[in-house]
Amino acid sequence: MSVILLSVAAGAEPLDTVLARLDRAAADFRDLAADFQRTSFTAVLSDSSQESGKLWIRREGSRKSLMRVEFGGANPRSLAFDGTRGQVYYPKIQTVQIYELGKHRSLVDQFLLLGFGTAGRDMARSYTLKAAGEETVAGRQTTRLELTPKSQEVQQYVQKVELWIPADAGHPVQQKFHQPGGDYALVVYTGVRWNPNLPEAQSRLNLPQGVKREYPQK
Repeated sequence: MSVILLSVAAGAEPLDTVLARLDRAAADFRDLAADFQRTSFTAVLSDSSQESGKLWIRREGSRKSLMRVEFGGANPRSLAFDGTRGQVYYPKIQTVQIYELGKHRSLVDQFLLLGFGTAGRDMARSYTLKAAGEETVAGRQTTRLELTPKSQEVQQYVQKVELWIPADAGHPVQQKFHQPGGDYALVVYTGVRWNPNLPEAQSRLNLPQGVKREYPQK
């Protein structure tokens, strides 16, 4: 495994140790459920907003994953990803928007699934990695990893990603996505249930009868 290690802060876990823990977790991963809180910061407005929700991920076969994300609050919506198709359901207007992701499905996986069932060796292929020291997040001792995308295409969307990996787990409890222009999204995960044997339906949208379907790409 080829990993570019820029630096390791004094006292932090070695990068290889953290990546090996991610490798073991990825080999064992079947499904996951978690709560999250997302903070979105818009630099030009110097403004931030928060929303919370729930996440379900289920691995189908060796590479495919099903995922459903539920946002609550003032702007409720549900997101689901299955193969190369993405769906966004808005319950207030009984409308689902359907997107064909095509080659962009790999970008969805990189951003939304990063660290959840992702092997360390796979991260090393797509990112330049740095172990940036130990920090306490939600009462847990973690190692903060900095990931810089190697792909220029990915850098158009995300310039750097930070993952906080607990010493006793192979998945992040916090992610931060640094976007061009100084914007960022910070996601904190709580109540993570690893391999709870989710039914397949838990990772798919359950749309009501008569829902309006829109295809924004057409």
